[in-house]
Amino acid sequence: MPTLTYKKSGVDTGLADRFVDHIQKKAPAIGGFAGLFPLDLNGDGPYQLVACTDGVGTKLKLAFLLNKHETIGIDLVAMCVNDLITCGAKPLIFLDYYATGKLDLKKSKRILGGIMEGCKQGRSVLLGGETAEMPGFYQKGEYDLAGFSVGIVKQKELIDGTKIFPGDLILGLRSSGPHSNGFSLIRQVFKGAALKKWGAKLITPTRIYVDEINKLKDGLRAKGQIILGLSHITGGGIVENVPRILPKGCRAVFRTGAWTIPPIFREIQRRGRIPEADMWRTFNMGIGMVIVIRPSSLLLAQKLLPEATLIGEIVKGKNEVELR
Repeated sequence: MPTLTYKKSGVDTGLADRFVDHIQKKAPAIGGFAGLFPLDLNGDGPYQLVACTDGVGTKLKLAFLLNKHETIGIDLVAMCVNDLITCGAKPLIFLDYYATGKLDLKKSKRILGGIMEGCKQGRSVLLGGETAEMPGFYQKGEYDLAGFSVGIVKQKELIDGTKIFPGDLILGLRSSGPHSNGFSLIRQVFKGAALKKWGAKLITPTRIYVDEINKLKDGLRAKGQIILGLSHITGGGIVENVPRILPKGCRAVFRTGAWTIPPIFREIQRRGRIPEADMWRTFNMGIGMVIVIRPSSLLLAQKLLPEATLIGEIVKGKNEVELR
């Protein structure tokens, strides 16, 4: 089998990055994991309204192949609310867009059940959405999903990475698997009997971190401490997502031996003969949320979240990630 990469599977992340750069030039308000809009609520001080949108990507193809639609809605909510909370926002509402060629009521109810469960885990109210029946546009039995999250954060509690300095520490929260990224590559690797064997592991829904981050944020604040930065590890992995929260002159060093990389990632790599660098630029490799704190906050943070693993530190240097 030839060596596989994300680009060879049909996804050019470099081209996508250039498109995002173009969008940001046209609409400067866009940036980070979520967009912010200033509010002043009844003189209670400045707030930021926060919004973001995402989909499930080609993990949907896996749901079609396995005929498993109960959890794909959790993925949809997760991909949105996990972005939303990186700036310290409290999730408020969620809306979905569900499009298919011909509506299958039984399947649609299974999908909606997953969205409702995702909203429960993400502390969001499903406020509305759109169901579009588009004959001839989608293949028989297929559908597409998009989600939209809205939240709010006080300006003084905004987490934007500007307070990160060399010497700060990096914590990681575990992922539940590949989450909802890299499936254009995964589907090249797992076919036939292999897909049946590994399907249940691959379809595992994206973990939602709302409760954990709220607990950490509130617990630190009660002691006069704060979260300095949060990075949701999605497409591009740790290597491309963490620099989005780093201020100028800061470099993030990760100790890759600090956590056990789940076997599913090494199985993907083995089957596809995927280079190590491409694995780290495509998958989360077992870490779904990165947290930056002051060294003085470490003991309290790990008391509040015992699962939080010390996986790196911030040093002086170029705005990038180093894996050691």
